[in-house]
Amino acid sequence: MHGRRVEVDDAFVTRLSAVSPLVTAPHDIAAASRDWWPLALVWEAEGTEQAIAAVVARPLDAAQVADVVRVANDAHVPVTVAAGRSGVCGGSVPLHGGVVLDLTALDGIVAVDRESLVLDVLAGTFGTRLEEQLRAEYGVTLGHFPQSIDISTVGGWLACRGAGQKSTRYGKIEDMVAGLDVVLADGRVVHTGGAPRAAVGPDLTQLFVGSEGTLGVITQARLRLHPAPAAEIRGAWRPPSFAAALDATRRIVQRGATPAVVRIYDGVEAERNFGLDPAPLLLLLDEGDPFVVDAVDRIVREEVDAFAPADDALVARWLEHRNDVSALHRSIDAGLVVDTMEIAAPWSALGALFTDVCAALLAVDGVLMASAHLSHAYTDGGCLYFTFAGVPDADLPGDGTGRTRERCYIDAWDAAVGATLRGGAALSHHHGIGVNRARHVGQALGDGLAVLQSVKDALDPRGIMNPGKLGLRDPFGPAETSAWP
Repeated sequence: MHGRRVEVDDAFVTRLSAVSPLVTAPHDIAAASRDWWPLALVWEAEGTEQAIAAVVARPLDAAQVADVVRVANDAHVPVTVAAGRSGVCGGSVPLHGGVVLDLTALDGIVAVDRESLVLDVLAGTFGTRLEEQLRAEYGVTLGHFPQSIDISTVGGWLACRGAGQKSTRYGKIEDMVAGLDVVLADGRVVHTGGAPRAAVGPDLTQLFVGSEGTLGVITQARLRLHPAPAAEIRGAWRPPSFAAALDATRRIVQRGATPAVVRIYDGVEAERNFGLDPAPLLLLLDEGDPFVVDAVDRIVREEVDAFAPADDALVARWLEHRNDVSALHRSIDAGLVVDTMEIAAPWSALGALFTDVCAALLAVDGVLMASAHLSHAYTDGGCLYFTFAGVPDADLPGDGTGRTRERCYIDAWDAAVGATLRGGAALSHHHGIGVNRARHVGQALGDGLAVLQSVKDALDPRGIMNPGKLGLRDPFGPAETSAWP
């Protein structure tokens, strides 16, 4: 995958090296130019040409970040921000080469206000290390546990509006953030937020959360904390249907109970992930203050009383395997088309979306399996997380010559997104947009995309910040692949 490559000369590299440490070894540059987008992994396996940065900058502090961006802006060279590169939508792929801005050296806790429960932390800090330090040294938790926690960073969570697996209790990352430090395209530094609440115009913090590096570079964040949990409950049930489980979960959260984890698996996923008979499975885990947890437990058991109980050990099994994504690589190596997509919708739409999106995926030639689970729940709705897999290279009905994985992948995504948007759901819940969903942003935002473009033009008039992402206008030209829209 590539777009029009922006060449950089020795003079540019020399200017860049004067303000930041650089990585110039070809192998290291190639590694820094990839993320976990499944289609990019397919291209890599098949030897398809992909976008590679010209140089990787690894600044040591925010001042060096500002200098790197300023040098690139002056030279009209694109800058793609990266850190853990755990994204699955191609958001950290440098479509036009240029500079990959690696923030992993901006690492560590700056300060913890234990009384106010506020954390100041650098954007390149990895999740597991951060959570372990918060609990061991301060007796607190951020409560943010994405599947990618081992290989993702604070800045990445904020850039893509990430969600942890305990978001029903603690919220998504946009609920946790109280303020940011952001480097703009011209090198200026903006400090946002910091107060518990404010009425000083629009919320500038939220402007940058979810902007995927297109509006600026997040270098530091102020995040809300919670006391480390002192109690925990677990439970598992077999509801008679996916719809019945959705309705019970809706009643639970709308009564004010916010269990940290509520997951509803359809029959396909209950069988595949837990070795159970193909019927829905509901798992629940809560943690926190003992009195609050006890109240949640009472509400939950009232609402699921009619469901058949299952072994609570299923929760432990989920906890043990929840971050294992090795099946993805095995499936790709085996020649399959496979991916996941997560969407968010109101309770009134979730049941129909579960049926319609799975049906849309299964209607795509080559797709053999489509399944879903509810992974996050809120008072007004929740997140459905779909998985699909297929064998596109076999002779298929209506296509006796076989099909490439790329074409099948695109068709599956287009079918699923079409059903998602027709059903009134958000295009993404927490994986973000990147390259993969960029072509659908206009339909998802409508006239709002022009508003976003106006903000982009004001903050980044040369368009150097992560071009080709979020559906925004790309001054360097569209990305090109053999079949990519």
